[in-house]
Formats: sequence, structure tokens, C-alpha cells
Amino acid sequence: MIIFDHVTKRYPGGTVAVDELDLEVPDGKIMVLVGPSGCGKTTSLRMINRLVEPTDGRVLLDGTDVATVNPSQLRRGIGYVIQQTGLFPHRTIEDNIATVPVLSGWGRSKGRARARELMDLVGLDPAMARRYPHQLSGGQQQRVGVARALAADPPVLLMDEPFSAVDPIVRASLQDELVRLQAELHKTVVLVTHDVEEAIKVGDLVAVFRPGGHLAQVDTPERLLGAPADKYVEDFVGFDRGIRRLSFFDTEALDLGFDAVLGESTTVAGARHAAEAADEPWILVLSEERIPRGWVASADLASLGDTAPLSAAPMSEVGHTFRVGADSLRAALDATILSPAGRAVGVDAEGRAVGVTSYDRLRAAIQRADGAARDRAGETSGGTDRSGGTGGSGGTGGTDRSGGTGGTGGTARSGATADGRPSGPDGQAAGAGAHGAGAAGPGGQAATGSPSAGQRAGDETAGVPSS
Repeated sequence: MIIFDHVTKRYPGGTVAVDELDLEVPDGKIMVLVGPSGCGKTTSLRMINRLVEPTDGRVLLDGTDVATVNPSQLRRGIGYVIQQTGLFPHRTIEDNIATVPVLSGWGRSKGRARARELMDLVGLDPAMARRYPHQLSGGQQQRVGVARALAADPPVLLMDEPFSAVDPIVRASLQDELVRLQAELHKTVVLVTHDVEEAIKVGDLVAVFRPGGHLAQVDTPERLLGAPADKYVEDFVGFDRGIRRLSFFDTEALDLGFDAVLGESTTVAGARHAAEAADEPWILVLSEERIPRGWVASADLASLGDTAPLSAAPMSEVGHTFRVGADSLRAALDATILSPAGRAVGVDAEGRAVGVTSYDRLRAAIQRADGAARDRAGETSGGTDRSGGTGGSGGTGGTDRSGGTGGTGGTARSGATADGRPSGPDGQAAGAGAHGAGAAGPGGQAATGSPSAGQRAGDETAGVPSS
């Protein structure tokens, strides 16, 4: 654990970079320091490895004041990744990575073997081992920088705006790589960034700094978006924080419908009857393997013969789908917005349709998830400093990036079998939605009952329109 204990950094002339900082970084978590330029976040990070010495207070690493440890020895036990990588231009990639192990007394062959292990870990081709930094792209160089920081297997990793010098596509890839590595290695990471989106994406905890070196709030990303401590934090995280917060809510509890989901061999007459019974303007057409094929507008069925198969009807593309339980409510909302039908298809790991969502169903799921999150926040002690002062740590709970915090309970999905899949083409759906909506499987007759209409009251969390 890293602890800042009443730490202040004051430069000659009276400039205060960090003012009375109290902060705890739990073991095995990523703590992101974020804030505007000049707020003291990089100064705070550099006080951990003594590149900057505090004027007052103490920085403790696993209970030991770092001021009592030899700086060189301290730094060899702390990984450090900086902007522009800081690679040695005259040394090969493998020798760059092996720098700290060799300095620590490892033989060169052992150090190079370790370098090759880490190249594989961070996704670098082993063929690059004998190349020089200028022969690599910016993203590849940054991966080398991460590998070098991990070479001696340090328990602590410091990252000072490590991805700021690469383009947005490479940056997103490197962020994903960091999350993957952390899930495997469980290092104690302190990362500095100006980018609040990056902080929310990779951080288990986020510390927001004010100008003048004051700590405004420390919290999990989900709580930072859901409950900013004050106007400064609210403005800093951005006006669309409600939409971004949906990334932390799982789709597992989303109530999906199956009312107008039919197999491609269904007759036009059967499709027309199912659409009228469900009062649905769109029909989702599935293959025999339950793979979504496209949307058919109910109005287009009038021009077709009753015995024609549904596959003969003009279809719009399905658009984006979302994986139920793996993707977030934000992904489901995005898919719904982009869908020509104003509805989105939830699929399983094999891409088979599980059900269809709508704005009303999404609104209901968002309200359930938001209520559950607020209940959890009320039960959690600490975590948020609402005084606007220095604050304490935001707790040790990490963020589940595979789907987030999610809603309460597991909502039954209409037209689903016991294992969560819809009944096959031409079969009658056996399940019922959480709100009593029965539905036919593809090619079958829609059952009586109506799907959840959700709650049409305004929802400040998502602002989703009624369907």
C-alpha cells in the first residue's frame, strides 16, 4: 500500500504544487490521478520514487517512509513508465527491457530471456527483439516501455501519462492492454493522466485534483460519475456522465422481449398476425440457427402474398448487437440508437438471438441498476470526500470492466428456455418476462400479455426517449 500522509510540496518562491495530500493507494489496484495542468498530480507521483522530495509530510510504501530508503534501491523496486517511453536509442529492444534486471545483477542472457517473456506478455513480436526503438511505431515503443517497467517484477508501477503521445486508436488499444495485464499481474499502479475518459476506463479508483494541489474527490469510476462531490468535479467529468456511467451497468438483468421475433421460414400471414398481436412495427427475422438476419417493417408485409416466406420480405440490416451479460447497458443503448428499428438484439456468445430490447425496457433496466448502485453507495463507508478538501481514499473495491456493477437480480427473459436462450424456430416460447410478457418463438404465435412498458417518467441518469 502507498500512503501519502499530509504531504506538501512547496517550491522556492512560495509556489505550492501539492497541499496537505492525504491519499491511500490499495495493494493490487490502479489509482488514477487526474486533473488540469499544474494541479500537482505528476509531482505527487514523483514523490513516490523520490524524483521529487516532499517539503512536509511522509510518503509510505508498505509502511516504510521512502525518505529512509536509498533512492537508487527504491527506484529499482518500482516500475516507471513515462511519456515518449524514454527508451535508450542506442540499445536494442531486448536490452532496453532488460535494463533494470541487469543493473540488479542478473546476467545478460538471463535478462534477455526475461525481456522475451515480457515482449510476449505485452503483445510484441519476438522478431523485434534485436531492433532499435526508432524502428518501432509509437504504440510499439510504449509497449516496450511497459515491458521495461515490469522487467524486475516490481510490486509497484508508476505511469506518468504513458499513452498521451500516441493516436486515439493506439491509445485505446494500450489502455485495453493495461487492463488485461492488471487482471493477470495485480500490481499496485499509480497512473497520471489529463484524460478523464482514460481515468474512468482503466482506474479502480480515481483521484481528482484541483488547481493548487488539493484533492477534490477519490472514488470508484462509477461513483465518480454518479455522485460528483461538487460542481468542480461535476464539470470536470463532463456533462454526459450519465451516459458514460451506463458502461458500469450490466445487461444481465435487462428484460428482453421476443414478441415479434420470427424464423425466416415463417409465412407472411403468420408474421402479420404476430406483429399485430404484439403491436410491433418491426419484426426481427432469424435464421434456423437463431442468428439475426434483419428487420422487416410490418407495413411492408401488406404487399406480399400470405404464403410467401418471411425471408422474401425486404429487410433492413440488424445493425449492432450486444452480448447479454458481457456488454454494458451503454452498449445496448448505443445499439438501440443505431438500429433502424429503434430496437437492439441481445445475443449470446455464439451470436444467437436471446431477445430484443427497446427504449422502454432500457429505461426500466437503467432505473433498477441506478437504484441498486445508490443502495450500495449508501452502504459503503468512506469513499467520497464531499468537503472539497484533501479527503481520504475511495475504498478498495475495484471496477468490473467486463460488465460493471449491474442491476439487482436476474430478470427472466420472455420467450427463453431454461438456459437463457430463446426457443428454436417454429417453436412456442416457454418463458415469461419479469413483467409477465409471454412471447412466441420464431415462426410461432405470440402469446397473450404485454411486455414491460418500463417507466416513462424522466430519467436524469440516462435521458432515454420513450419508444
